[in-house]
Amino acid sequence: MKEAVKMVANNKKAYHEYFILEKFEAGISLAGTEVKSIRMGKCSVKEAYVQIRKGEVFIVGMHITPYEKGNIFNKDPLRERKLLLHKREILKLQGQIREKGLTVVPLQVYLKDSLVKVEIGLARGKKLYDKREDLKKKEDKRETDRAMKLSAR
Repeated sequence: MKEAVKMVANNKKAYHEYFILEKFEAGISLAGTEVKSIRMGKCSVKEAYVQIRKGEVFIVGMHITPYEKGNIFNKDPLRERKLLLHKREILKLQGQIREKGLTVVPLQVYLKDSLVKVEIGLARGKKLYDKREDLKKKEDKRETDRAMKLSAR
């Protein structure tokens, strides 16, 4: 049986700013109206980041637009939300952050069957010259694709 995965939000900025070393899938603790809003695709992780405090993982700055029909049940759109990971995954992330000076960033939010999942990545920041190199590679690939397309005609 294949699981139905529907992308809700993607963080392209994270791939530009960081080298992603390892990815983890985490559940997220949400209120009912937040889930309805996410199902409608009203979610953003562009400015979000992940913090680990007292053995718990939180996503900070993730914006979920309030559900229109939610009235009094709507929560603060920018509130901290707890991420659900296995203890060994949390300990591994904590150790990597402490030792190697890495960070954890949210990469995407998606619906897996009926559950809301967040993909987080263990990341190392890129220097300016790394970003320039990536842009150059992207431009070169675009030019070769364009040339291949024209020669195919």
